[in-house]
Amino acid sequence: MSGAPASGGGVGRRVLLAGALLAMPFVARAQGSARVVVVGGGFGGATLARALRTADPTIAVTLVEANATYTSCPYSNEVIAGLRDLAAQRFGYAGIAAAGVRVIQGTATGVDPTARRVTLADGTALEYDRLVLSPGVDMAFGALPGYDEAAAEIMPHAWKAGAQTDLLRRQLEAMEDGGVVVISAPANPYRCPPGPYERASLIAYYLKTRKPKSKLLLLDAKDAFSKQKLFEGGWAALYPGILERVSQSDGGTVTRVNAATRSFVTDFDTHKAAVGNVIPPQRAGRIAVVAGVADRTGWCPIDPASFESRLVPGIHVIGDAAIAGAMPKSAFAANAQAKICAWALARLLTDATPAEPLLMNTCYSLLAPGDGISVAGVYRPKNGVLTDVEGAGGTSPLNAPPEFSAQEAREADAWFQTITAETFG
Repeated sequence: MSGAPASGGGVGRRVLLAGALLAMPFVARAQGSARVVVVGGGFGGATLARALRTADPTIAVTLVEANATYTSCPYSNEVIAGLRDLAAQRFGYAGIAAAGVRVIQGTATGVDPTARRVTLADGTALEYDRLVLSPGVDMAFGALPGYDEAAAEIMPHAWKAGAQTDLLRRQLEAMEDGGVVVISAPANPYRCPPGPYERASLIAYYLKTRKPKSKLLLLDAKDAFSKQKLFEGGWAALYPGILERVSQSDGGTVTRVNAATRSFVTDFDTHKAAVGNVIPPQRAGRIAVVAGVADRTGWCPIDPASFESRLVPGIHVIGDAAIAGAMPKSAFAANAQAKICAWALARLLTDATPAEPLLMNTCYSLLAPGDGISVAGVYRPKNGVLTDVEGAGGTSPLNAPPEFSAQEAREADAWFQTITAETFG
C-alpha cells in the first residue's frame, strides 16, 4: 500500500485488535451502578454495549433495538450480485445478552434529556445516566424529487440491508439480457463512501457472467470518490463496454426520478432503466432528530474525544449518524468509535476525563470475486474535529498483481468474520 503497511487486510485485523484494547481497561466505580442506555444494535451500538460491560462490569447497560436480528450492510453487495445468500448477513443478540447486557426489542420514540429518560413505542420508560445513540441512517425521502417510500419499492435503494437487498437482487435476476441497469450515487456525505462503486463492480460482474448483452450506467453526483483510481483501473480491465460512469461535471447528477417509467433525469438527459437503483441522500436516524442531537445538516455534531453530543449534554452519538470529521461512515468506523466511546463513558461516569483517542478505519471493496482493494486511515482530534494523521493511511497499490488482489479479498473475508464475531458473538 501507499503510505501504509504492505497489506490493507493486515491493517484491518490489527486495527480491530487495537480498538478492542483501547476499550479494555477496567474502571473501578466508587458509587452505585450507573445506567447506560444504548439505542441501535448495529456495529456501533452492539459493540459499545459489550465493550462497556468489559470496561466496567458494574455499569447497567441496556441495548434497545427494533429488530430481533441484525442484517449487515457490509457484504450485501455480494448478495445483490448473487454471490452470497442473504441469510449469511443476519446476526442475533444472544451473545450480547450473555455478556450481561439487557437487550430489549423495541423502538425508541422519545428522549427527555432533562429527565434523562428514553420512551419506547410500547410505553416503556428507561432511565439513564448516559445515553448512546447509534441509529445509523435514514433515507432522506423527498430530497431527490420523485423518490419516496413508494418509489423505493420500484427503484430500490438497498442501502439498508434486508428486504431492499433482496428486491434489487430479484429485479436483476428477472431482467432480460440486454437490459440497462442504472445506479445513481448521491453527493457526500452518506453511508459507506465506496459502496456505490463496489456495487457497480459486482453488478457489472453479474452482467458479464450472466447477462452479457446488458450494460450498467452509473450516474454520479460527484467528480471524485473513494479509491477512484483503483476502481477505474479495475473497471477498464474487467468491464470494458459494460460499465460506464458519468461524473458530476459530465452531467451525472440526477435531479429527478420517475418510478413509473424507471427513469433518471439529469440536467442534460433522461435515462430509462430496466433495473433502477437509486441511492438517495441520507441523514441521521430519526431518533437523533427526536433527541435534538441532529443539526440543520441532518447529522450529529460530537466531541471527538468522547462522542458526546455538542447539542445535548449526556447523550453520545456514534456510527453513521455522527459528524466524525475526516473519518468516513463505515461499519469499521462505527466499531472503532464504539470502543472509544465505551472507554470514555466508563471514565465520565466516575468523573474522570477521557484521554485523547486515536481511531483507525480500513475499508475493503471487491472489484470481482477474489479481487479486492482497500483503503486505510488513522484519525485523531484536532481543533474540535477528527482529522487524518498525515502519512498513516493509504490504499492498495495501483496495478497490483493478481495474487495481491486475491489476498486483499481474503483479508476482507477475514475482517467480516472477525467484526461480526466480535460484535454479536
